[in-house]
Amino acid sequence: MNQPRFVAHHRQADGSWQPLEEHLKGVGQLASGFAAKLGLQDAGLLLGLLHDLGKYSQAFQAYLKSAIGELNQDEDEDWVDAASLKGKVDHSTAGAQLIWHRLSGKGPQERIAAQMLSLCIASHHSGLVDCIGASKSNFGEDLFSRRMSKAQQQTHLSEVEQACDRAILDPCEQLLARGEVVALLNNRLQSIGRQSAGPQAGLQQVGLLVRFIFSCLLDADRIDTADFEHRRTRAFRPIGDYAGWPILIDRLEHHLRELTPSSPIDHLRQDISEHCRQAATRPAGAYTLTVPTGGGKTLASLRFALHHAQLRGLDRIIYVIPFTSIIDQNAQVVRQILEPHDAPSDRGRIVLEHHGSVTPEQQTWREKVLCENWDAPVVYTTMVQLLEALFGAGTRGARRMHQLSRAVLIFDEVQTLPIKCAHLFNNAINFLTAQGDSTVVLCTATQPLLHQVAQDKGAVRLAPDHELMPDKHRLFEQLKRVTVNDARKPGGWSDQEVADLAASEMRRSGSCLVIVNTKAAARRVFELCAQLVDIQDAALCHLSTDMCPAHRKHELAKLRTRLASHKPVLCVSTQLIEAGVDVDFGTVIRFMAGLDSIAQAAGRCNRNGRAERGTVHVVNPQDESLDKLVDIQKGRDAALRVLDDFQQDPASFQYDVIGPTALTAYYRYYFFERQADMTYPVAAGDIAQSDTLLNLLSRNHAAVDEFSSRHDSAPNLFFRQAFMTAARAFKAIDAPTQGVIVPYGEAGRALVADLCAAYDVELEFTLLRAAQQFTVNVFPHVLRKLSDAGALHEVKPDTRILCLDERYYSAVFGLSAEPVSPMEPLHD
Repeated sequence: MNQPRFVAHHRQADGSWQPLEEHLKGVGQLASGFAAKLGLQDAGLLLGLLHDLGKYSQAFQAYLKSAIGELNQDEDEDWVDAASLKGKVDHSTAGAQLIWHRLSGKGPQERIAAQMLSLCIASHHSGLVDCIGASKSNFGEDLFSRRMSKAQQQTHLSEVEQACDRAILDPCEQLLARGEVVALLNNRLQSIGRQSAGPQAGLQQVGLLVRFIFSCLLDADRIDTADFEHRRTRAFRPIGDYAGWPILIDRLEHHLRELTPSSPIDHLRQDISEHCRQAATRPAGAYTLTVPTGGGKTLASLRFALHHAQLRGLDRIIYVIPFTSIIDQNAQVVRQILEPHDAPSDRGRIVLEHHGSVTPEQQTWREKVLCENWDAPVVYTTMVQLLEALFGAGTRGARRMHQLSRAVLIFDEVQTLPIKCAHLFNNAINFLTAQGDSTVVLCTATQPLLHQVAQDKGAVRLAPDHELMPDKHRLFEQLKRVTVNDARKPGGWSDQEVADLAASEMRRSGSCLVIVNTKAAARRVFELCAQLVDIQDAALCHLSTDMCPAHRKHELAKLRTRLASHKPVLCVSTQLIEAGVDVDFGTVIRFMAGLDSIAQAAGRCNRNGRAERGTVHVVNPQDESLDKLVDIQKGRDAALRVLDDFQQDPASFQYDVIGPTALTAYYRYYFFERQADMTYPVAAGDIAQSDTLLNLLSRNHAAVDEFSSRHDSAPNLFFRQAFMTAARAFKAIDAPTQGVIVPYGEAGRALVADLCAAYDVELEFTLLRAAQQFTVNVFPHVLRKLSDAGALHEVKPDTRILCLDERYYSAVFGLSAEPVSPMEPLHD
């Protein structure tokens, strides 16, 4: 087999080599197509053609060929010890330096464009690097200029310029000489500047422009490489070639026509859906859909999204949902509509789910390929994955960012956005709507005031006519199905008193749901309820995140069956049941929490609008410690103020303590108290001194000031952000958890046994996919306790896939840090 002189990759399966020229052209073509969504196709082409320019060096070619045994230590003088050189042969700086040297001295606009492009190339294996360092090891250092000044013997720039194929270098020289690349990039920067309310918000958004272009390069590079190394993956990629919007619209409209209203609330849901259909003609922008729980937001927002995407010629619809349990539920509903049985060719090709997993390999090959860059017309993902795409470290999440442009983004239950991410998120939404030509819908019954936070730091710019419903106050009145009873009392409620009330309300209304703030409280109240309720006559249920999804689904199915049959039910749950879980109880008891949580809890009561209103009791528990649950604690404190205000003057709240006026007052109190938290504060540690991610991703003034004090002048760079330091400090969830596979029921035990015995890789993919339903996410301190007790084992050595000893899984409460009593009663 003839070997090209310069190669990019080697395919182990058949020993083939990918010519370097072919790889650079392939990446250039793909990156150009992705960047065209912002009119930056020439910038994308330039990045693709130059990103691996350093591979034209003899040093890299020797390293690559030695690594796979093409060069022999005893016979070839070019042989090198590849193992010792792994990660040390620089092939990403040469292309960055070429652009920097060609453009940076021509003028201020050229210098800015040169830095943007050079940053992307220099970072394409690591994640965006710091411009001015903000970590302990490099605080105040001009890392970008140092990289651009890296010595020739390390970057081989002159050598690779001589060796490079003219079919690569000539188009690059033409692009750099013409000036369109520079002009278009600077036009984008000026557009951001004109629309930003302040320099901090604007600078974060120009950083997002860099990340967008970087994303185009990353995705193109990974696609071209993977398609060469694993030839079958190419067949899995539609790369935008999806079923047309008219086809999907017809399927949804057919489904909606088949729905027969059977109650007044069904007519209201139809009305909401029709308003969303009419609103689809509105221009690009950020909108709100404020609908009480049970109003049919899932299909109404899909109706808006499909029609809007067709009218504006957009690429995809992305649903961003807070919890994987709701993704499972909502995606299944939508999949049944958009992937009908009479269209078998579309099965598995329209709706893509991407959320947390035991390992990245839990999906089939095709799903894994598509999830890498959200290559599907309708994508369901989590807020965590979305935030990782925008702000996370490394390259895995960042490569998806460009798919957020030219899309309809539906944020379901947007009030669950972590408060620390508020300004970062708002600036990202403004970037995607104004620069990315996307449309955003903030969808919830409890609309947070993201447009009313500090403008200079970043507030969402809503469209002038932003609410999709014409009269949300009237809608809330029409959908008012519960009476909220403020049952707070001096000294608070004991667990026993709560259990007594729950048992009494179950007997009165037929069903009662108790929602508490902690897993410990859920267990205590449940055990007390079990002493009061005859389990022969009533279903008694416990729900918490210590239970795996399969366990929770089993309990919810049992609940729904009994609720539908009007049989007695008493359920004690943590707040996991509040957002989007479709259940309908006669009474709800809610431990004191944020008013948004109380409103969401009310959505589980009389959901289907029976003639008699349901009752929601708000109780204040005795001796509740929320010190480690700051969000719940702060929300509770703000809600207490609104409840007190409501008692003094209910008329000013339209006599609805969970209506739009009350929720607006709540968020004003809540956001005022938490202004300092919205910039994502970070303590000193990995970063040199206490700071905020908003600052690191915008002015980075502490590091810049340190540079200035050392050099008596500010750094001569437009981009001064500490991209990598900020990304490493970013965590969408404060306490990272580890997935542990639990032996719930016969299916769970069989799954663990099969995983331990499996050898075939494809079989393991199938098993790991199934394992998602038998996984509990465990916090580090619990993981340590289980590990010390010998309750965890790896399914295979060095896989990091952990399974739980069945003695530590309760049929009632789920995962336990202590061995479960063999006498524990089972409630079936």
